[in-house]
Amino acid sequence: MRVDWAKMDVHVSLTGRGDLAAQIYRQLLDAILDGRLRSGERLPPTRELAHRLRVSRNTVAVAYDRLVADGFLIGRAGAGTFVSGEPVRGRAAPKGVVRPRPVWSTIPETAPRPGPVPYDFRAGVPDPRLFPMATWRRLVAGELRRAPAGYGDPSGHEGLREAIARHLGVSRSVRASAEDVLITSGAQQALDLVGRVLIEPGACVAVEEPGYPPARELFRSLGARVIGVPVDGEGLDVTAIPAAARLVYVTPSHQFPLGTPMSLARRATLLAWAERRQAVVIEDDYDSEFRFGDRPLEPLQSLDRAGRVVYVGSFSKTLLPMLRLGFLIAPASLGPALRAAKRLADWHGELPTQAALARFIDEGLLARHIRKATRVYAVRHAMIADALARDDRLRPVPSAAGLHLCARLAPGLSVRERDGLCVERLEAYCGETPAQQGLVIGYGAIHEEAVPAGLRLLRASVVPAAPEPARTILP
Repeated sequence: MRVDWAKMDVHVSLTGRGDLAAQIYRQLLDAILDGRLRSGERLPPTRELAHRLRVSRNTVAVAYDRLVADGFLIGRAGAGTFVSGEPVRGRAAPKGVVRPRPVWSTIPETAPRPGPVPYDFRAGVPDPRLFPMATWRRLVAGELRRAPAGYGDPSGHEGLREAIARHLGVSRSVRASAEDVLITSGAQQALDLVGRVLIEPGACVAVEEPGYPPARELFRSLGARVIGVPVDGEGLDVTAIPAAARLVYVTPSHQFPLGTPMSLARRATLLAWAERRQAVVIEDDYDSEFRFGDRPLEPLQSLDRAGRVVYVGSFSKTLLPMLRLGFLIAPASLGPALRAAKRLADWHGELPTQAALARFIDEGLLARHIRKATRVYAVRHAMIADALARDDRLRPVPSAAGLHLCARLAPGLSVRERDGLCVERLEAYCGETPAQQGLVIGYGAIHEEAVPAGLRLLRASVVPAAPEPARTILP
């Protein structure tokens, strides 16, 4: 027998014919000690609980009386029985002896995000003030009112897949139909699905060096042997890709974190390499919507004629990270496996949110938002680039897109932490040693009026590196 109290999420189950009052007492006590029943919450009347459990009212009353005597419950005449007003600290789950696979001891947990700081130069964080929240609430509310109650297609909302295919066809020359689009919970899930479909344990996966750490860690968690490939002024050095690699992850439109685009010649070389090696290229086009100057180069996906490119994108940078909406576009030969992997992962995402985004795109609101945000980000980008160009200790890497830019440190310098300043170091994006020295400076999270003062503090944080301790050489 089981009773489910809708407002308390607590279950009581009776087994056998033993001391039923003791069973009720123990399960209610566990619920209080675990924090599932909180201080001040009202328990069902003894008559109601007895009816649900099909026991005598006296059996339930005995359990309640014991809990009152022990100080865990309190009875109030004419009101009912309540959990004691004294707060009870919830008990932790058992520590256990089960251990994960060894690779997980090398993958760090998510570091806590810093709280608000006056000068926030974190990379990849869009400005929430630019997002039309009132319009978005209206669209989501409308879709919630007419949303179907059943399960949906693992590929995602059909209207959103059609809208994405049209939008990318116009803005990025991506060749795709709605059938080629798979909606994901951000770009990270897209990478996970591709990896689970393609990566065999021990397989070699090539990534950019420096590059995007979550992608590197994800592929390692799936059992891959991840090798960093150096990036130069034209993008990934194709000649340095290991011969054993059959999967390559790149960010060609705006290399992360350096910011340089992959040249057209290098793109052609990479595609020829993939066809020759029968490999797959994952093209992460993470923030290419925001461009401030140079004409965008053709995506690898639009240049691919052999069906070797999986195109991954996200709306986390374009709109808001909390929306967790991304997509992938894959060759038709991978479609069935990717849709099956999505179904096994979470069946489908939040369909009302997907439907709202479809309307957001179809009504021209996404294009309008991108135009507005691009103007704002272009001003911040120019302010930071101009300031860095006047400081010979910081050498900016040419970049004309995205939400951040990178600056290399001159030799013999380091960066000291400063209160009120949040900026990321280039070495955090390096998987190989020695790590490259520099700064990754974002401008989405910082308000425009705070940029000058923030840059002064940033420049003041660049100091001479501490000398290495002397080493004794023994004869």
